[in-house]
Amino acid sequence: MPTITATDLARNTRQILDQVAQRRETVVVERNQTVIARLVPAEPVMNAAQALEGLPQTLGAEDAARWLRDSRAGFEEGVRDPWA
Repeated sequence: MPTITATDLARNTRQILDQVAQRRETVVVERNQTVIARLVPAEPVMNAAQALEGLPQTLGAEDAARWLRDSRAGFEEGVRDPWA
């Protein structure tokens, strides 16, 4: 974990931020030999497509029939008036 001075950060902000982002390296910032900050890389972000990538795309016929049967379990046949 490299340590830099606040002056170095002010003079080389872009390069230091690139180091944090690209190398995923935490940088400690000191002023007058006192630690005042830590620059920590952000957590990786996943978009919806990446999150859903590992899920199965479709159900097989047997699984689909089971899902339909389970989703209907407990429902009465026909439509009833909820205000009656």
